[in-house]
Amino acid sequence: MKRYLRKPLMLGVFLPAVALTLGAFSYQPLEYSLSLDLPEMSQADMQATDPEALHEVSIPDYVYTIQPGDTLSTIFERLGVSQKQMYEVLESDVSILALDTLKPGDRLGFWLSQDRLEQLELRFSAAHQVVFTRAGEEAFEYRDVRIEGDWKEEVVAGEIHGSFYTSAKRAGLTDAEVQRVSALLQDKINFRRDLRAGDQFQVVRARQYVDGEATGNMRLEGLRVLNRSRELTAFMFDGHYYDLNGESLARAFMRYPTKRRFRLSSHFNPYRKHPVTGRVRPHNGTDFATPIGTPVMATGDGVVTRVTRHPYAGLYIVIDHGEKYRTRFLHLSKALVRKGQTVSRGQKIALTGNSGRSTGAHLHYELHINGRPVNAMKAPIPVADAVGDEDRVAFNALKDRLLSQMATPQG
Repeated sequence: MKRYLRKPLMLGVFLPAVALTLGAFSYQPLEYSLSLDLPEMSQADMQATDPEALHEVSIPDYVYTIQPGDTLSTIFERLGVSQKQMYEVLESDVSILALDTLKPGDRLGFWLSQDRLEQLELRFSAAHQVVFTRAGEEAFEYRDVRIEGDWKEEVVAGEIHGSFYTSAKRAGLTDAEVQRVSALLQDKINFRRDLRAGDQFQVVRARQYVDGEATGNMRLEGLRVLNRSRELTAFMFDGHYYDLNGESLARAFMRYPTKRRFRLSSHFNPYRKHPVTGRVRPHNGTDFATPIGTPVMATGDGVVTRVTRHPYAGLYIVIDHGEKYRTRFLHLSKALVRKGQTVSRGQKIALTGNSGRSTGAHLHYELHINGRPVNAMKAPIPVADAVGDEDRVAFNALKDRLLSQMATPQG
């Protein structure tokens, strides 16, 4: 029977982020950066204690918690797993780009047969894991495991004294939540100019739990800003935000990420088979046959969360569009935005290219809804519609419940 943690791994060498230049995809040692920019988290005690569970659950040979300064290549090297196998995992990862999102505190589980990697699990939280499983001599397949769990609401309230940012942070909102509130109400109020000392704000947020364990995921359910004689509101209903009267706060998305319509060279196909192995290799986006240097547009308002390189995806950009939507743009030649930048629908964000593993110049575009890739050419995208008559009763009930929570003094 395998032991849960055969021996601890302590990597003490800091390896800086570097751009990836892979040549002809030779399997050289790769200093593959994980972009570890969050505070260090303590390594969890992962020892299994239930003997019955050990027989029922597949236990990894090694479990490692990501530390600041780690890189994927140093972890694989420490375990004696070849760089060739690491590239095989990375090739599968191009469909999901999960390895690029690792951060300190995330855990990696390794299943090994001698020095052969059979399975790799990325554990981001109790609600989200990605599992890479060997599917041949030189191939892996992945599973994206997401658990809805339970969401528990709480109210965060405060008054304006100084800037909205400092006041909201003092009340307990995170940087991301402050940014989200500002983005939702950007067309209603200028947060720098219009707020006055004594103005009030209330936010209902929900925290996610799986089997009683907090996952770290949060979402904004509703908010209210009392600005002198004005009341500004936002309520999340069916994945979208509306004001007190049920009018949408979202700006409509663009269907296409370019001004011109280009030929679709490869369609969205989650069941596409590899032409050589015959195994399923999902194509989670839409490919446009664009000349190198074609301007790429943001398809909706949002915040740039990644501008980075991947050995197979090439230079790529990720934009978050609030609680529900995310877009990705792969194989770029040049990025025109930076991480953390706020962008608007139709803004030029990049130029198309042929970077990474690509058979020709094109733009690979993805739309994700609730963490899942969907067909961007057919999926329902945000439009600036009000709540429909058939949903009015449900929306009003939700609105009244959230307003009641905001009006209740917090202990």
